[in-house]
Amino acid sequence: MQIRRRQLLCLAAISHFSLMLSQPAFAQEWPSRAIRIIVVASAGGLPDIAARTFAQPLSKAFGQPVVVENRAGGAGNIATEMVARAAPDGYTLLSTGANQAVNQILYPKPGFDYEKDLAPVAMLAESNMMVVASPTFPANNLQETLDLARKKPGTVSMSVSVLGSPNHMGAELLAAMGKVELNFIVYKGISAALPDLMSGNVDVGIGALSSVLPQVKAGRLKALAVTRPKRTPQAPDVPTADESGLAGFDINTWIAMMATGGTSPAILERIASDVRRIAQTAEVRSAFDKQGIEASSMLPHELGAYIRREVQTWTPVLKNARIKAQ
Repeated sequence: MQIRRRQLLCLAAISHFSLMLSQPAFAQEWPSRAIRIIVVASAGGLPDIAARTFAQPLSKAFGQPVVVENRAGGAGNIATEMVARAAPDGYTLLSTGANQAVNQILYPKPGFDYEKDLAPVAMLAESNMMVVASPTFPANNLQETLDLARKKPGTVSMSVSVLGSPNHMGAELLAAMGKVELNFIVYKGISAALPDLMSGNVDVGIGALSSVLPQVKAGRLKALAVTRPKRTPQAPDVPTADESGLAGFDINTWIAMMATGGTSPAILERIASDVRRIAQTAEVRSAFDKQGIEASSMLPHELGAYIRREVQTWTPVLKNARIKAQ
């Protein structure tokens, strides 16, 4: 009996040791085939731009093809569920944004668990946003816009993008902090809203610099304010919302990479390390700078903590939101 017990203990120790060795070995062997990056937005959106900017250099680093697939819809939940239900092997990744935090509040039962079924990998990029107006809109800055909205509640129209998107959250925050009633007009995205903004069918909108700044420079839109605490180098003459009377107003749009929950930590660290290195290259920084985007990278645990803080930040705002998840 004693010999049998010793044999079992010895076998258990060998098995545990082998498992420990297999983790780095598995990471070293990974990847052995193509990797997919599933994007929560359609082509041209920030999650798509970030995914495609990183795809080629990641393919070179991995020695395998990196394929970008756009699966827009469901406020990002369609693409997110695909990754949540994929095999936890690092071959299916997600390019997502603020909806990664906001959807946890809006959709308490999406069919998967954001915490358990998804694993943070790295922050890819961040972007300032800009409040813009139609050229014919009588207000020329954010303060005048708020004054006009207070005098005539509900008459100033504002384009609002997909539920839970940075555009939507920015509009909600603007109305809440400005203590104004705005007439929200819902669009599938800022790109869909631009024609109506430029024609004057909608008064005001908010979008990432990459979407609205080209129209501002062309004179087809008026810049009212940027949404981060500091002015942006791409439009240094445009004041911040904080400078325009909304003290503490701060919202950005960010893009993060996620993997399937249960993916080996060694693989997550491998991807995060390559993302971090690539984000510092002149090629990526130059490509992002043209879009008004800042390259960014966080380690997996840092990104996880960031998303949890975002959930805490937006929970009270969404409780008072006028647009509800169906």
